[in-house]
Amino acid sequence: MVKKITMSFIAAAAVTALAFTPVKKGSTTYNVDTKATNATWLAKKVTGQHDGAINVSKGNILSDGKNITGGTVEFDMNSITVKDLTDPEWNSKLVGHLKNDDFFSVTKNPTATFELTKAVQKDGNNYDVTGKLTIKGITNEITFPAMIKMDNKTLVTVAKIMVNRTKYDIKYGSASFFEGIGDKAINDEFELNVNLVATAK
Repeated sequence: MVKKITMSFIAAAAVTALAFTPVKKGSTTYNVDTKATNATWLAKKVTGQHDGAINVSKGNILSDGKNITGGTVEFDMNSITVKDLTDPEWNSKLVGHLKNDDFFSVTKNPTATFELTKAVQKDGNNYDVTGKLTIKGITNEITFPAMIKMDNKTLVTVAKIMVNRTKYDIKYGSASFFEGIGDKAINDEFELNVNLVATAK
């Protein structure tokens, strides 16, 4: 059972309605509040799915007062947890498998990072965010939709990110690389849901 699992980075808590005031012009750095921020993952396979969480260890978002201009977010890979397995032994086995070289090689790569390079406003608070995601020391450009709200003091982002794990040399259980694995196949994509809260420096 354990070897059918992939990690996916799942839906975070919904953002509470906040009274946001217009942002003044001028460069602003919003530092991530790691206690208020959360990230959850969802991984699917032929026979089911697993979900859990991962901590954001640090980060910042940059704004020129009108547009998002950059930023970085770091994930602590050692903090990976599994939520759906209640049996302590099975839970521990899955967490250990996710951390070993079949998946995220956490000993060699204790962090994963996202470097924001562009945020294009579509309408209202809806954006297309583009950046460089690094997992296991491998970097790929990725684009995903996000809701972003900000004022002079606070920035809140809610995003659902679909990541193709095989682009980061995580091929375990992938039908794209191993023929005849049948119902042991694990989806190539995993889902990472991030609810990020940051405050102005």
